[in-house]
This record gives sequence, structure tokens and C-alpha cells, in this order.
Amino acid sequence: MLIVMKKSATEIALQEVKQYLIDRDFDFHQSTGANRIILGVIGNTNTLDSARLKALPGVLEIFKIPAEED
Repeated sequence: MLIVMKKSATEIALQEVKQYLIDRDFDFHQSTGANRIILGVIGNTNTLDSARLKALPGVLEIFKIPAEED
């Protein structure tokens, strides 16, 4: 799962999203670009509530990465 933060997202909003993930035992990798911050969530994200995540302040978009088929 990728979480794209709004360009205008505050540090507090970013910390809220990170804490939401930590509280649910997920790891993530942060990529900070010139205009956006993207969090790559590591693990089985099927248990995450995408609507709840998207409703958090500062979140622009969420992209689910489909499971690899064998």
C-alpha cells in the first residue's frame, strides 16, 4: 500500500498517519520528494481500513498494491 500525503500536509498530520500504522503493527518506508511524501506500508494491508486512512488529515490518496499471483 502506498499513502500519498498532500503537498500541504503538516508534520503533525504526517506523524498521525505514522502513529496509526505503528499502532496496528505495520512498518513503513518514507520517501520524501520535492512536492510529496509517500509512505510505503510493509505487510498484509488487507486488515487496514483504507477509508479511515484516507480520512486522516493530510492524506491525499491511497493505492493498494495487488497481491502477486503464482
